Amino acid sequence: MRLRWPLALAIALWSILPAFADEVEDFYRGRTLTIVVGHEVGTGFDVYARVLQKHLGRFMPGQPNVTVQNMQGASGMNAGNWLYNVAPRDGSVMATFAHTVTFDPIMGDGAAKFEASKFNWIGNLDETTPICGISPGSGITSFEELRHKEVVFGGSGAAGPLSQTPNAVRNLLGAQIKLVHGYRGSFDLKLAIERGEVFGICGIGLSTARAEWRDLIEVGKFKLIIQLAQNRHRELPDVPLAYDYAKSDFDRQVFDLIFGVQALGRTYAAPPGVPPARVAALRKALADTVRDPVFLADAKAAQMELTPSSGEDVEKMIARFYAASPEAVAKARQAVRGP
Repeated sequence: MRLRWPLALAIALWSILPAFADEVEDFYRGRTLTIVVGHEVGTGFDVYARVLQKHLGRFMPGQPNVTVQNMQGASGMNAGNWLYNVAPRDGSVMATFAHTVTFDPIMGDGAAKFEASKFNWIGNLDETTPICGISPGSGITSFEELRHKEVVFGGSGAAGPLSQTPNAVRNLLGAQIKLVHGYRGSFDLKLAIERGEVFGICGIGLSTARAEWRDLIEVGKFKLIIQLAQNRHRELPDVPLAYDYAKSDFDRQVFDLIFGVQALGRTYAAPPGVPPARVAALRKALADTVRDPVFLADAKAAQMELTPSSGEDVEKMIARFYAASPEAVAKARQAVRGP
C-alpha cells in the first residue's frame, strides 16, 4: 500500500493538470481581456499598452480579444483604486499606472485604498530611466545652473509623478524649480512647453522623451539635464545622475524610495483574488510577448524602450522598497510634497 499511494497520487495530479489548462483556455476563449491605462491617451503608458494590445492575445490560452481602456484621474490613482476594489477578480482585466500609485500607501496618501502587495503583479515592460528636461526659454543649459536660477516647471496633480518628482528634485537636489500644477500628462505638458507657458518637466521616462519629444530634442528645443535613476543610462553618458548628489547611505535609501522605484516604469497588475492558474497564464503570455519578433518590431517602431522583468521580480522589488526604514520613508514623504 505504501508503494501504491505515491503512484496513485501522481496519477491523480497528472489527470488534474490538463483540467487546469482546459479551464484557463475555456475561460478566455471568446472573451475580452481589458488593459486599463490609468492615464490619458497619448502618454507613454498608453503607447506601451496599445502596442502590447496588438500581440498579447496570441500568447494567451483561448486567444481572447484584447482591448485598451483609459481611466485617467488622480495621476493613475483612480485606476489603482478601481483595480483593487471594483474590477472583476476573474482574470479578465489588468491595469497599468504610474509607479507613484504603487507606493502612495507608504508615502502617506490617504486616497490610496489598496495594499500593493495584494495585487497580482503580471510583469514590467521597462525599467524606466526618468529624466528632467528644459526648453531654451528656461534661460539655462544644465542641471547645475538650475540649482542657482529659478525656472518654471509644469506638473500634473499633486499625487502624480510629474509633480512629486520635481518636488523631490527641488527638495533633495537643490534645484530652483517653481512648479505649476494642473496639466493632465506629459503630452499636455509638451504643448505647454511649446507655447512657452512653462519651461521644464521632471519625471517622464527616457523612452517617452524619445518617442513624444523627439521633434523638439532634434531641433534643440528640449534638452535632458538630469537622469533620475540608480544607474547611468548607456545612451546618456554626459547627463548627470541624481545619485551623484547622495552624500550618505541614508540619502541613498531616500533616493531609492523616490528615484529607485521608478525602475517599475511600465508595470501591469491584476486584481487580488484572481485564480492562480489565470495569473500564471497572464504572466506567461506577457513574458512570451516581449520575446516575440513581431512585437519587438512594433515596439521599435514606436520607440519603446524594453527592459522587461517578471511578475515575481516585480513583487520582490515592491516588497524590498516597502521594507524601507521609517526614517527614510518619512524623509521621502516630506521630499515629494510641495513647499
